[in-house]
Amino acid sequence: MSKISKAQITVLSLALSAAGIAAVVAHVPVQSAQASPATQGLQTVPPPAIVRGLPDFSELVDQVGPSVVNIRTLERSNNARSSSGSGSGMDEEMQDFFRRFGIPIPSVPRQNPKQNRPQAEEEPQQRGVGSGFILTADGFIMTNAHVVQGADEVIVTLTDKRELKARIIGTDQRTDVAVVKIEAGGNLPAVRIGDANRLRVGEWVMAIGSPFNLENSVTAGIVSAKQRDTGDYLPLIQTDVAINPGNSGGPLLNMRGEVVGINSQIYSRSGGYMGISFAIPIDEAIRISEQLRASGHVTRGRIGVQITPVSKEIAESLGLPKTTGALVRMVEAGSPAEKAGLEAGDVILKVDGKVIEKSSDLPRAIGGTKPGSRASITVWRRGASRDLSITIAEMPDENKTAQKSKGKDEAKPSKPGLAQAYGMGVSDLSDAQRKEMKIRGGVRIDSLVEGPAARAGLQEGDVIVTAANTEITSTKDLENVLARHDKSKNLLLLVRRGDIVQYVVIKPVRG
Repeated sequence: MSKISKAQITVLSLALSAAGIAAVVAHVPVQSAQASPATQGLQTVPPPAIVRGLPDFSELVDQVGPSVVNIRTLERSNNARSSSGSGSGMDEEMQDFFRRFGIPIPSVPRQNPKQNRPQAEEEPQQRGVGSGFILTADGFIMTNAHVVQGADEVIVTLTDKRELKARIIGTDQRTDVAVVKIEAGGNLPAVRIGDANRLRVGEWVMAIGSPFNLENSVTAGIVSAKQRDTGDYLPLIQTDVAINPGNSGGPLLNMRGEVVGINSQIYSRSGGYMGISFAIPIDEAIRISEQLRASGHVTRGRIGVQITPVSKEIAESLGLPKTTGALVRMVEAGSPAEKAGLEAGDVILKVDGKVIEKSSDLPRAIGGTKPGSRASITVWRRGASRDLSITIAEMPDENKTAQKSKGKDEAKPSKPGLAQAYGMGVSDLSDAQRKEMKIRGGVRIDSLVEGPAARAGLQEGDVIVTAANTEITSTKDLENVLARHDKSKNLLLLVRRGDIVQYVVIKPVRG
């Protein structure tokens, strides 16, 4: 008889104890229908089990496995990234993973065995490994943009071990979706597309991919959350499915064998899986893929504003019924927003009647609107809502950097008054400053001392545009507002700093 370790004995003891308890419970006679005084009026019959056993994924793997592919990207040596000589002791696949999630690449000196080869050889170097899945029987494959972006060659390996060169149809970095095409004679096993909106938190899901180049690896877990805001244009699906380097671009499947997402990101402090992964909802990915297949790029709308979330304090100070909408911090000169009459400090509440619950909803709503079309925008301004009509422009391929204005310090000397009770000295703007900033008025903060204004984060050079939802064109206007304001309540200021406009809440003045 083989020896049993102490740990094994402990496990066996626990198992036997549990079995013994179960046996005892099984033989306890059922109590009569008469309830005890402590349980009278309460339901004592235990409810039926909600979860009955763990799922078996084997049939799903047999069904969907042939539709999942391994994607290997190559790069010519003369185009190789600096990582090849970076001194890190890891392969390119892992370096790509570290770069994608902003993790510093550890430096480990190593020798390059090919450094003495003749330059003329220029063999393709492996750049990275990812996954994908067959979208159509004629060879269209969906994957992540970061898997194939910048590759000179893309090699797709099918489950029958065929290796085929793929052509990149299009990539969209904003959503991390890409489509490639292989020529394999048709009749490829395409996936079935599911409905990501029907996913429920706690529902079982499965992933198939090539982590660390281990083809057709299967992991499973549950949906942890939906509508995670980790990107500008996509609310992602959060799961606890194990995702590692090489899983990117692979499918996330429901228990019906339908693709509900594309595995794209993880949350990690080490570069490895830490229990949180994210997938692109398949309905959004399909919409993007249709544009990529039609034109090779994605067309989005834009209106030319910079936005920020609406905090609870700002919502209360503005008289908004609830914390909702997108606060406009800046309006680009000559943009559709400026032409429509949008102003910095407006809160955008609706686009074509669709409520903007949070600031991240706005770029999705505008981005999904066809450029050239007109849209109705509802904004909250100085305690009331108003509707504006705006013509949607097209988002450029690369974001334009907003130019910062450099205001000349031509302010008149600070005037004493009620503003000093808040710890700030203010002055009127000169005509040149108003013209340069393209504003009708405003009051410049010239000096700050320890007090409510400084504690609220105001800085010298800031321009007060409104106070207590009242437009400020001069220091006299500001003094009048401060004279009427209840000193026991917060004071809401709309402040311009450079090209950015933001609300600042000053706490009540004490004393």
